[in-house]
Amino acid sequence: MSDKELRDLEESMNNNQDENHQEEPPPLNKETPEAEIKAESADEQFEKLKSEHLYLKAEFENYKRNMIKERSNLVKFGSERIINEILSVLDNFYRALEMEVTEENYSAFKEGVSLTSHEFEKALQNFGVENIACDTETMFDPNVHEALSSEPTDKVKAGYISSVFRKGYKLHNKVIRAAQVVVAREPDVPKKEDIEDSASDENTE
Repeated sequence: MSDKELRDLEESMNNNQDENHQEEPPPLNKETPEAEIKAESADEQFEKLKSEHLYLKAEFENYKRNMIKERSNLVKFGSERIINEILSVLDNFYRALEMEVTEENYSAFKEGVSLTSHEFEKALQNFGVENIACDTETMFDPNVHEALSSEPTDKVKAGYISSVFRKGYKLHNKVIRAAQVVVAREPDVPKKEDIEDSASDENTE
């Protein structure tokens, strides 16, 4: 092979290497402009969501603190209204105590105290407190009455309330204090032996 042919072969091989080198794809780790834009957009969205999350978290913490404070105030000052009404009634009791009671004004004094007690009961009713019925027309009910004892009597029906030791109260239909009562029962029937002994004693006399 001549020198010219060798040069032509070498030149042909170099050309083929240059063509192969130009056809190689770009490196995989090199980002295109479109990919860079998408990455920047994703970062911005992440920062935005992170900021919104932190804001909502702070808002919730403030809401929780306010709720705790309101609940604490409700427990502490929730009875303020009823206390104000009771204090008004208490003022009337104090005025009655300052009054000098005599024979002439005793009836007026007693009536004033009675009116004040009714005023007190009305103040309680405004807040859902009511008396539990426990008069002689009321049958004993273990759900609302507490029997302290029973007594034989023919003036009240058996099983009904004959007397009241302490009144009972409900709060919105819930029993908060049962009424303490004495329950009527049938009068004791004297035994035949007792009747005979009584008659014998009378004859002896």
